[in-house]
Amino acid sequence: QVQLVEFGGGLVQAGGSLSLYCAASGFLFTQAGMGWFRRRPGKEREFVAAISWGSNTIYYTDSVKGRFTISRDNAKNTVYLQMDNLRPEDTAVYYCACAIHPLGAAKLQSGQVDHWGQGTQVTVSS
Repeated sequence: QVQLVEFGGGLVQAGGSLSLYCAASGFLFTQAGMGWFRRRPGKEREFVAAISWGSNTIYYTDSVKGRFTISRDNAKNTVYLQMDNLRPEDTAVYYCACAIHPLGAAKLQSGQVDHWGQGTQVTVSS
């Protein structure tokens, strides 16, 4: 049974930082692209970042480039999202996601998700 469990959400002031991480189980982690999506208030869920199984391919949505960093530790079956210089518009529920495919990162960027986590709330105050 695939499980993706997110940790690390919370409340932070604008300009601050938060780190999210997602613990994965139930599938071969090194066969999956891993990523993060978010759902902002009143909006559809949107792609944030994705990383290939070997960390050699990374995608970001334009609004987080230079501020967010995705990484993974295959030995720990964990994917991370370091969020710096946070803005109020980053307020959202953040979801971990996976695509179990050699091109999983590209699939995630196009919205093709195999499994979702339950989400963690990130609130950025102005």
